Formats: sequence, structure tokens, C-alpha cells
Amino acid sequence: MSEPIRLSKRLIELVGCSRREAELFIEGGWVTVDGEVIDEPQYKVAAQKVELDPEAKATAPEPVTLLLHQPAGLDLDSALQLLRADTLSEEHRYGKRPLKGHFLRLTAGADLQAGASGLVVFTQDWKILRKLTADAAKIEQEYVVEVSGDIVEHGLNRLSHGLTYKGRELPAVKASWQNENRLRFAMKNPQPGVIALFCQAVGLKVVAIRRIRIGGVSIGKVPVGQWRYLSAKEKF
Repeated sequence: MSEPIRLSKRLIELVGCSRREAELFIEGGWVTVDGEVIDEPQYKVAAQKVELDPEAKATAPEPVTLLLHQPAGLDLDSALQLLRADTLSEEHRYGKRPLKGHFLRLTAGADLQAGASGLVVFTQDWKILRKLTADAAKIEQEYVVEVSGDIVEHGLNRLSHGLTYKGRELPAVKASWQNENRLRFAMKNPQPGVIALFCQAVGLKVVAIRRIRIGGVSIGKVPVGQWRYLSAKEKF
């Protein structure tokens, strides 16, 4: 049996490519070892069968954006630990193949309200990060808020026109009932804690908050604690 060597070196031997090309082929998910995709150039192989996809391209993988349905109460470091190949939503396991490189150099955009669950964006794409930060004041976010208590008279109308609560001026917001104990709020660039203030100002107490949409991108049917890829057709 031959001594184990790096997968990138074995690929160079097989196809006569350069070291950089070998690394790009492997990192791009184009190389299999005994039929299994391996995307680590340093992976050691011995007698295994190494194959390169006939359609392989020696180009750097495109940056990805991951949409996590974050559980309530997690900080960003804990949320990042949920981003793994095995937590990809079952309904979204088609098209793009999870690679180890997809979980590196991720940056979060558009903070959640404190204590909220729901859609959080992690991206490698500087253009998307710039969109979420530079254009934050233009991008509408939608939250579903479970509440308790009785809303004051004309409460929704008051929210839609803006009001003052405990000396603080609150911006106008689109609010509607989803059912008897859930409100939908749609607003641009919500400031920290503002949803709780909206509810308190009209006599309601927040039970739970969940973000379901940022701009034109929804978390959809992704279960809590799982994620999906942002598709090329979706725009914030």
C-alpha cells in the first residue's frame, strides 16, 4: 500500500494540473474520493479512487449567503455553530452542495430584535453585506409578534400614525392582526427594542418575536435551528 499523500498532490499526478488548479478543483467540490466529495486539499489519500468531474472548473467558489432560522436567545457566535451541512433544511437539499468553505468567513447582517427568533443572514458576499448595511433604512423587515393583554382603543391606527410613549417618539409602523394573539409589524431598519415599545404603547405585552422577512427574502418553511441558501433570484 502506498504512503498517504495530500489529495491535491494525487490530483496533480492524475490530471497534470498545477497546484493552484488542484486546490480550486477540490475546494469547488469537483473531486471525489471513493465516490464521496472531498473539498479539503490537505485530505490524505492512499489507495482510494480519486476522480475529477469532467465538467470541473478551476475557479474560486462563488461566495454564498446562508439564511438561518435562528432560535430565540442565541448570540451570533452560538448561531454560527448551527451552520453545518447536517442542519441544511431538508426541503432545500437540492441544487447547491454544502462545502466546508461555505461555513468560513461568514458575516451577519441586519441584527435581530433582542430575544427574537427568525431570519438571520450570514454572508460571504461583500455586495450583500453592503446592501444590508448601507441600505438598511430602505429595506423593510417583517416581524410576527405574539402578544398578551388587550389593545387600547384604535391601537393599530395609532401605531400607523406614530405615537409618543414615555417621552419617546415612536415611528409610524405597518401593523395588522395575523390572528387573535399575533401581530404583524412591517418597518424599515427597526431600532433595538422598538417592537416591545410599540406593544407596550398600545397596552400589549410581548410573548415572542420572530422575524420572517428582510426585503424580498423570507425564511419560508425552514425549521427553527436550520438554514438554507439564498438563491440567485432572491433580492433584499
